[in-house]
Amino acid sequence: MKITDLLTKETMILALQAKTKGEVIDELAEKLAEAGAVSDVEVFKQAIWAREKQSTTGVGDGIAIPHAKTAAVKRPAVAFGRSVEGIDYESLDGKPSHLFFMIAAPEGGEQMHLEALARLSSMLMDASFRAQLETASSEEEIIRLVAAKESEQEAPQQAVQAGNGRKVLAVTACPTGIAHTYMAADALKAKAAEMGVSIKVETNGSDGVKNALTAQEIEEAAAIIVAADKQVDMDRFDGKPVIQVPVARAIREPEKLIEQALRQDAPIYRAGGAARGSVGAAKPRPGFDKHLMNGVSHLLPCVVGGGILSARAVPVGIIAVVPHAPACLPCAQLVVAIGGGIAGAW
Repeated sequence: MKITDLLTKETMILALQAKTKGEVIDELAEKLAEAGAVSDVEVFKQAIWAREKQSTTGVGDGIAIPHAKTAAVKRPAVAFGRSVEGIDYESLDGKPSHLFFMIAAPEGGEQMHLEALARLSSMLMDASFRAQLETASSEEEIIRLVAAKESEQEAPQQAVQAGNGRKVLAVTACPTGIAHTYMAADALKAKAAEMGVSIKVETNGSDGVKNALTAQEIEEAAAIIVAADKQVDMDRFDGKPVIQVPVARAIREPEKLIEQALRQDAPIYRAGGAARGSVGAAKPRPGFDKHLMNGVSHLLPCVVGGGILSARAVPVGIIAVVPHAPACLPCAQLVVAIGGGIAGAW
């Protein structure tokens, strides 16, 4: 599937009326609904906002890529909006956004469109391509620009080779696995090429794991950068320095992360999630303490039950002091003994 199958004249707004982030989302979502790509615009917008709450999709450099994968999407589509003045989209660099690509992906079904969406995310890393989009005078010109850029896209990811033997590995992943996953991968690869550093990036996107890291590559790497906002396979990195950051960090600060990896300035990852050896890293919980806390969690029902029994003993004890009800006193004493004994023992 081509990007121009997803981005059409019917899903473009060359002059957005929106002045705020919320208005941008409303305007583009309505455009997708008008084009027949979204069946329930309110549900779709809720999914868009849910993604925004995880981290802003305003990636900086004047770009915002709001996206969602939901059953409210009838067919995959991309809406494009442009604002000459710029809109505050809470971008990572704090600057206004001018180009907006809203990605609508359906749940399940055919996944070929995800490759096209990944290509689109990668294309937007090119500053000259963004500049062309900002000055395009018509929807037809934008489609021509996108088609031409898509034809230039390289083959599937390959490791960036360097002659100095410095090797870094990376894994990128975002919750929906549509945009940030691939933008982070491209940012790391482009910066590594500039620095003369060998790098291989594994992407954990909606279309599955691509360019998977091998055991030998992991063994030979100086360190691993895991730029992810969702769970990825970590136990394979046991014994290696691992830098764990949000996926947005790889988009905005690829050079810092690569330099940190080359210095091996990172915790040594241990299977099971523990890490050691990094200044400022969270101190792992000692094994005994971990088991103790686990035991306490299992004993909480006993403590709660004892408290309830103790509370019930109060009205029983009151009944016991009422004339003609002496038989209730042993009952009250029994309840207090049981409840107090259980609660007090723990």
